[in-house]
Amino acid sequence: MHEKRQNLPVSILASIRARKNRGAGVHSAHDRSTGMLIASYNVHKCVGVDRKFDPARISHVIREIGADVIALQEADSRFGERRGLLDLGWMERETGLFPVPITGAARAHGWHGNVIFFREGLVRDVHQVNLPGLEPRGALMTELELKDGSTLRIIAAHLGLLNRSRHQQARMILDILGSRAEQPTVLMGDLNEWRLGDRSALNTLATVFGLPAAVPSFPSRLPVLALDRIMANRPGLIDTVHTHDTPLARLASDHLPIKAVVKVGMLPAEEGRAV
Repeated sequence: MHEKRQNLPVSILASIRARKNRGAGVHSAHDRSTGMLIASYNVHKCVGVDRKFDPARISHVIREIGADVIALQEADSRFGERRGLLDLGWMERETGLFPVPITGAARAHGWHGNVIFFREGLVRDVHQVNLPGLEPRGALMTELELKDGSTLRIIAAHLGLLNRSRHQQARMILDILGSRAEQPTVLMGDLNEWRLGDRSALNTLATVFGLPAAVPSFPSRLPVLALDRIMANRPGLIDTVHTHDTPLARLASDHLPIKAVVKVGMLPAEEGRAV
């Protein structure tokens, strides 16, 4: 007899088998008493799986998540004069979130579609990165001083569709980090990479961030690919990553949001201030 072979990766098979239990990740207990909730969400230019352009749905999903810091991808129009697609006034009133400021893009929310929203704290630094590759891609790097005086660096990125470009982009992110002071850092975004192995850009990032757990987030109606990632440069800095899986999230974008808690007790306080 011949041994039966599995043609699909184990992560994809597990996702399909678990489809009847979808939604459980929404109710997973994120113990926010130990930290702050962070999230990443590719909003697909506010076009849902029903092909309807509806920024209000995206805003309501963001309110559902209730994150303290959230990185969005594809939050601006892509061509011509980039413009933001969300109602920032509504976001502030309904979620308490403010965008990290950028320069040189008067009508855009973010940088190459990447935007970071935060609830409390101060923005100490912002670095807008043009990533290499055939497509126009970018990353947004910011250092946040939290209300307790601790500091956290956040990198929001959207890597390219081509494997070679992703490798170049990952190396550039690491080169920039290597030229800056070492501190707790979280990288999150749509990395467009679900494979492992020598040809995976995740292996390049693993030298600093380790290999993150694969949490399928795409496509939103039946997620089988872990394109979206949250990873940290210090072991134990973030807890388990979950998808935010609700009926509205399944409809509003072709990606599900992912989320985790940062353990604030592991963050250093600014010199001269108590934690």
